[in-house]
Amino acid sequence: MTKQLTIILALLFLYSCKTPEARKPISVKTGSFIDASVKRNKQLNAKEQAKIQEVMTLKKNNNYIASESGFWYYYNTKAETDTLSTPNFGDIITYNYNIKDLNGALIYSKADIKTQTYAMDQEELFTGLREGLKLMKTGETVTFLFPSQKAYGYYGDQNKIGSNTPLICEVTVNSITQNQSN
Repeated sequence: MTKQLTIILALLFLYSCKTPEARKPISVKTGSFIDASVKRNKQLNAKEQAKIQEVMTLKKNNNYIASESGFWYYYNTKAETDTLSTPNFGDIITYNYNIKDLNGALIYSKADIKTQTYAMDQEELFTGLREGLKLMKTGETVTFLFPSQKAYGYYGDQNKIGSNTPLICEVTVNSITQNQSN
């Protein structure tokens, strides 16, 4: 009996010392969600670009400029002097703006938003407006056409601007105060 018990224990010991084997996954995940999301975003972007082109076609008298950042703009009032400069990092900008949808319906008026003060690239501001302010000089008024990814994107502003809403913003820069460390 002890001989049999010894053999059984020896066999258990040999089998229990086996190296662990990697387990195979139960299901294999693919990039299907990401692929579908990319496709959906490309379709949304194409739809917004077409709508923006339609707006620009209807208002041919405006000289639209395509920015390197992916939005369009035109000058309502352009500073003719070269002595004025565009803002740099840390400069303080005071400005007013309004927000409309692509149909021209006012979402927020200049009175709703009031005069804003912004430290260039040091505070939160939606991407398109931040990049647009970098193109402006004191006294200029520019109208920007922002696709939704340059505006408030997927989430909107959680108030009047909905998800994936392209916008038109008319911005006036009142002053640019140079940062003393520049």
